[in-house]
Amino acid sequence: MMKKLALIAATVGTTLGIFLGSALSQEPLRPMSSEELSECCQIDLLGWDELIWGIPDRPDLGAGGDRQALLAAIDNSLQYLDSQKAVEDYQKYDAVEGITRDRVRRSLERFRELLLAASGPSGLQAAVRREFIWYRSVGYDGRGTVAFTGYFEPTYAASRVPTEEYRYPLYGLPPDLADWPKPHPTRSDLEGEDGTGRNSPLKGSEIVWLRDRLESFLVHIQGSARLQLADGTVMTVNYVGNTDYSYTSIGTELVKDGKMRLEDVTLPSLIEYFQQHPAELNDYLPRNSRFIFFQETDGSPAMGFIKVPVTPERSIATDKSLMPPGALAAIYTQIPYANQRGELEERWASRYVLDHDAGGAITGPGRVDIFMGTGSIAGDRAGIMNATGQLYYLLLKE
Repeated sequence: MMKKLALIAATVGTTLGIFLGSALSQEPLRPMSSEELSECCQIDLLGWDELIWGIPDRPDLGAGGDRQALLAAIDNSLQYLDSQKAVEDYQKYDAVEGITRDRVRRSLERFRELLLAASGPSGLQAAVRREFIWYRSVGYDGRGTVAFTGYFEPTYAASRVPTEEYRYPLYGLPPDLADWPKPHPTRSDLEGEDGTGRNSPLKGSEIVWLRDRLESFLVHIQGSARLQLADGTVMTVNYVGNTDYSYTSIGTELVKDGKMRLEDVTLPSLIEYFQQHPAELNDYLPRNSRFIFFQETDGSPAMGFIKVPVTPERSIATDKSLMPPGALAAIYTQIPYANQRGELEERWASRYVLDHDAGGAITGPGRVDIFMGTGSIAGDRAGIMNATGQLYYLLLKE
């Protein structure tokens, strides 16, 4: 999706600002010996992925868990690794010695075989421990601590034509964007003070209109959306480009201005704040000068930076200048799940994931964004996710 992620990453941003220097002074990934893993990490939990076979209180996964979804995510990575884009990406990738496109591909092929042969989490965990080297991210502090957030594909009402109700446009990619002089126009320059773009230099390149300004902004943040049109059809849009500005978190801005407490910043709390103070949208949204352009994708699923579909809880976004694209990884962090009362609560979990995506707010070795899926439930889960944990890349032993 190549999104500007982490609308709510005020806490993450503060932490990273303190520690990022130490992390950048070393390679982003370090191979761990079995002894080191046993001494430093949750060795009994790493690679224990019960979600593959199903969790009793996750009926949405069915009796068989999400093994087919994980296999599809692996196949998407393998498809990417056979592409010319992957050849070019890995010609430029030199962040970690010994990690090559061929090794990443062979690692995925072997993991796929092990996944198909395994009958439960313990067997898969043992096989992966036996055959793979675990490369641990140094994290944002140089000691392996990684900040995790979640993102999702929202579903909103929209119209292909502007009306009194649908006033907030999403724009297609300007054909001459590469020739724009820098600094680029800001968000205010492009969409106007009220977000409707009445006098926008982009006028004529609108592809769809939304009825809520914050929803339009959130599509910019997430990088894709499914849009329900009045005639009952569904339109899908995905990131295709952006202006040359760094991402600014409006959560961070609200905290700086004393409007919210750091620990209270979540996506639901931000939505509630602007519902109660709609006039402040004109102040805060333009502070994120970075502007996203979209293309219609004809019903296709949300796509990651490496041009493959992203898979719920199996695709992650990382800094692609540091992490190997398309590679197999394992995470250990807290992920929100619904309890038996229907309330979301965070639980520690180990998951095998694929590195499919990137984002303007996802920088450094200590940041990961997990794709949580499509729609309101995925949005609720992504909106409260803000945890620390560990990130490992899994490469076959040579």
